Amino acid sequence: MNLTARELASRLSLALEGDADAVLTGVADLETAAAGDLTFVTDAKYAPALAQGKATAAIVPESLALPDPHPAAILRAADPNAAFTAACALFAPPPVEQPQGIHPLAFVSPEADVSPEASVGPFAVVEAGATVGAGTAIRAQAYVGHGAKIGRDCLLYPASVVREHCVLGDRVILQPGAVVGADGFGYAADAAGVRTKIPQTGIVVLEDDVELGACACVDRARFGKTVVGHGTKIDNLVQVAHNCRIGSDSVLCAQVGLAGTTTLGSHVICAGQVGIAGHLSIGDWAVVGAQSGVAKSLPGAQMYLGSPAVPRLEFGRSLAHTASIPKMKEQIKALATRLASLESALAAASASAPAATE
Repeated sequence: MNLTARELASRLSLALEGDADAVLTGVADLETAAAGDLTFVTDAKYAPALAQGKATAAIVPESLALPDPHPAAILRAADPNAAFTAACALFAPPPVEQPQGIHPLAFVSPEADVSPEASVGPFAVVEAGATVGAGTAIRAQAYVGHGAKIGRDCLLYPASVVREHCVLGDRVILQPGAVVGADGFGYAADAAGVRTKIPQTGIVVLEDDVELGACACVDRARFGKTVVGHGTKIDNLVQVAHNCRIGSDSVLCAQVGLAGTTTLGSHVICAGQVGIAGHLSIGDWAVVGAQSGVAKSLPGAQMYLGSPAVPRLEFGRSLAHTASIPKMKEQIKALATRLASLESALAAASASAPAATE
């Protein structure tokens, strides 16, 4: 799509400065933007990079003072990041559409209820008792198990799996290889240490607007439900164990692992490789930094770092103390040397003192 700066400003309701007829053909970041590209700046510290770039237009904060030279067209926004995201949607290529209906190479059980407005791709499988809502696209080789319920306008990419009786709300996206409803990791050990599998009889519920990244796994509950709240986004290679409950609009980044029966509130962010022990809870709006290990429940509305995870300020103090250890070591060595010298001098003075007389 080609748009003039005037057309783009009108579509996004942004204030326009400069060349309204400048033609925009795509979007790019500051470093790679070329003629015809739209870029964006979120903070004054990036303004020099904007001056050095070749972008034709830029979305910038409303009050940002721009150095010369700057792009031919400037669009001012209260939230440049959100405005640029909307612009990206305008310039993005159209999504790949899968025609409605069931591909002749798909297998759909005659006992499944698939909306005529849904689509099922080649080699996909929909088992008996499953329901698939209108507008949902099940791509090639995806699997929908017995009795599973898929809502409206969902998108199941190739090799994604929804096992038996699990439930997806509306507009759920499963990236390739995502698995919903694998067995929870439950085994009983006898006196000899031999482990016997414990039946996992519960299900998984993904509420509306949830997205699972590639090869992410959400295990079914041992009893009851494992629940991922509406709007939550889960990155690639994330493990959510049996009976976990995640609130709405939370974010789990790559390689996060939640042990069984963990509860996360709403708007929680877990950065990459966070590990959370079982039967714990994390409050609303908490942020857990990358590679943190959570060994106890954490209140919400603050940031945690480290392993074991502690509040950010406490973690910072620990780092400061750790950084001072080499200096403290040298000070201790110097003090030990001084002490040895003083003890030697004291011993010498004691040896040379005249003996006391009565």
